[in-house]
Amino acid sequence: MYLKRLGDLRVDNDLTQENIANMLKCHREVYRRYEKGIRTIPIDYLVTIAEYYNTSTDYLLELTDVKKPYPKKEN
Repeated sequence: MYLKRLGDLRVDNDLTQENIANMLKCHREVYRRYEKGIRTIPIDYLVTIAEYYNTSTDYLLELTDVKKPYPKKEN
């Protein structure tokens, strides 16, 4: 599955594939394959990325167009 929003959010935040790969503790080439849909991204990586960008996994998966659907939780 091609996840266009992974790349869009990364570019919008002036990040490189290397930056995100380091955050996920994987190789840049592996992350590139997730962005291009060559490999299926693990759910835990998808959740980590959603939390990093303060968005939902539904947004990343293009199930919704609402970028910030949930209010920020207060402790």
